[in-house]
Amino acid sequence: MAQHFSLAACDVVGFDLDHTLCRYNLPESARLIYNSFAQFLVQEKGYEEELLTLTPEDWDFCCKGLALDLEDGTFIKLAADGTVLRASHGTKMMTPEALTETYGKKEWRHCVSDRRCTSDKPCASDKRSVSDIPCCSGKCYFYDNYFDLPGALLCARVVDSLTKNRGQKTFDFWKDVVAGIQHNFKMSAFKENDEEKDELPSLDKPGWYSQGNAAHLYELLKKMTSKPEPKVVYFGDSMHSDIFPACHYTNWETVLILEELRGQEMETPEEAEPVEKRGKYEAPKVKPLNSLSNKWGSYFIDSVSRRGSAEDSLVYTWSSKRISTYSTIAIPSIESIAELPLDYKFTRFSTNSSKTAGYYPLVHYTLGSQDTDSKIISTEK
Repeated sequence: MAQHFSLAACDVVGFDLDHTLCRYNLPESARLIYNSFAQFLVQEKGYEEELLTLTPEDWDFCCKGLALDLEDGTFIKLAADGTVLRASHGTKMMTPEALTETYGKKEWRHCVSDRRCTSDKPCASDKRSVSDIPCCSGKCYFYDNYFDLPGALLCARVVDSLTKNRGQKTFDFWKDVVAGIQHNFKMSAFKENDEEKDELPSLDKPGWYSQGNAAHLYELLKKMTSKPEPKVVYFGDSMHSDIFPACHYTNWETVLILEELRGQEMETPEEAEPVEKRGKYEAPKVKPLNSLSNKWGSYFIDSVSRRGSAEDSLVYTWSSKRISTYSTIAIPSIESIAELPLDYKFTRFSTNSSKTAGYYPLVHYTLGSQDTDSKIISTEK
């Protein structure tokens, strides 16, 4: 594979909408999403009203790349090899001692590594490694995007509530969360008057389409470009629904929009408002979801204790490995490359097997300097 990637070499450019072309005010959208789901659980499903009350500190729990064990209410942060780096029961973080006793150095039980998937649901592939996609056993859920993160906080607080008030040790609240999703995101809200038309066997001309699949779209792109194999690049923010499928199933180039690369930004003078002018009942500020979590640490790396070593070692996270495996490059926003010439040559992630080469314009500060790969121990098997 070529060392560099250029937009000029692509025949077709595709974009996801939410958090890619359309960027949200994350603190505001997070609060709205949390409140809408919390109100549904309290008013429609009978959960405790304490779910409706949040403090600014509660938002530190939110971190992309976490997996929820739906059976025991544990949230997991994984290393690249599928071992557990950090864990919490609800919002309560497990101590290093409890972590070692519970998980040891073994691969997390819901990671399906180089084995046939045992789920009764359709899998994306017959065999998968921990670097592929979240396991499809129906017993865990992977938090991958900013729409999901407020739900992670809500689910963690549901576990806290059920543990404290009802003494539960196993949980079945996920069905209520799914009901909340169906209630808040009714597909009928996105339909126009004529979307009841018959399914199209193929796409014959440019236009507006919904649903469908990449195979039909690619056939249309062949017609539009008059090329037998047009080169496609796709921009998206979700590894699970944008980047992985575009890379794995269609072999398209992929650009991951990763707002974590922007870091925590301060208010601009224009946006800042004097404290004395703020409303008496204004809700407390929400931590930007793209900023570092004190509870979970970096989205990209973490530290582990090594036997016989006095110092902890840094390892890549499962999320970090997926980024370097399935993304051509990763950028903080569309704006970060908007003024570059189309023939600008980006360095791919695949260059010399580097896990940091594809970040543009800079790697995340937690990954450190250019020679990060030599400092971080690989945990891959």
